[in-house]
Amino acid sequence: MTKVTEAKGVDLHKMRVVVAGGGLVGLTAGIAFERLGATVTVCEQAPAIRAAGASIGLWKNATDVLNELNLSEQLLQLGTPIETWFYDAAGHRFRAEGFGVDDHAFVLYPRPQLNTLLAQALGQVTIKLQTKVIGFDEQADEVTILLENGTQLKADLLIGADGIYSKVRNQLLPAYSAQEHTGHHVWRALVPTGDEPADGSVLTVGHQQTRGGYFLTYGQVTTWMVNQFDSEAPRGTKKEEALKRAAQMNDAGWGEPLLRLIERTPEERILHNQVMYVPALPRWVSGRVALLGDAAHGLSPHISAGGTLGIEDVGILIKALLAKPSLSEALLAYQGNRIPHYETVRRLSRTVELAQDALNYARAYATFSHWMLNEGYQESGNLR
Repeated sequence: MTKVTEAKGVDLHKMRVVVAGGGLVGLTAGIAFERLGATVTVCEQAPAIRAAGASIGLWKNATDVLNELNLSEQLLQLGTPIETWFYDAAGHRFRAEGFGVDDHAFVLYPRPQLNTLLAQALGQVTIKLQTKVIGFDEQADEVTILLENGTQLKADLLIGADGIYSKVRNQLLPAYSAQEHTGHHVWRALVPTGDEPADGSVLTVGHQQTRGGYFLTYGQVTTWMVNQFDSEAPRGTKKEEALKRAAQMNDAGWGEPLLRLIERTPEERILHNQVMYVPALPRWVSGRVALLGDAAHGLSPHISAGGTLGIEDVGILIKALLAKPSLSEALLAYQGNRIPHYETVRRLSRTVELAQDALNYARAYATFSHWMLNEGYQESGNLR
């Protein structure tokens, strides 16, 4: 992301920007535009800034963007550095040969505290709670944003950062609604740290396409996750279903710490999701509208890169606006960077999904992370 002091392109000073969605990506976009002098309104449909999910891992692609927004000190206090290892169901530890420590490193953040940090950096006056964007009317000189409460907002630019069920995307591209990643279910939770081994991270590949593990994170809290591809439809409670799948990663009793984590998690704190995804889009922008984050490219979470990719989008959009002389040229440059980038993301993600054992999973994951941190990182600096 180009530093805000280097602005030479579109004059963002006092530009009216409306951001649909007050999640991780929407808040980051709001901060970035506000730091450049734009008049920003972030519309969040919930009654408070909150986060669905337990924890989120961010790679350098994202933390560089956040650090350039002067958030490095706060992030340092909140993040837990993680070095990833992979295990099979019997507890044998793997890392793919030919890859370094950097290819297995990221920083883990608790989602609620991270979103609170971003909201505080943006300022509550900028955020409109219980305000849902349901559509827009685009004209040559401005865009009218339609709200669920019947009122309207006027803007020069509308950012669709409203997630996988994006109303902005649904209007921009009506044929590209979110789809089920058939048979892919995930269970997860945050719980106080107990007696689980302090190994830093445990990611296990089990039988019947199960995967899962746990991480020690901020504030003496542990986050655990279990997922399964080609799963039968869940019929029991969330805890029962999570335990059933965790048992597939427990040959000879090795996975007991994960089972104990799940057993002591209150039912109401367990999150279960049928995983959804956004199909590849033919375009991400129009004259005064741009999609960011899951609204543009919601992926299966098995590569744990969605947050990083969404924040990276913010950095590329800002860079395009600072490099191009007009809004339309900047949006097209942003789109021209992102669409081919995500062709590679999807291809490498699919390889991770198809890995049938721990060794191949470790190799596919390291291949993806190495690309993200190297070739993918460099690609994100190139605008057409």
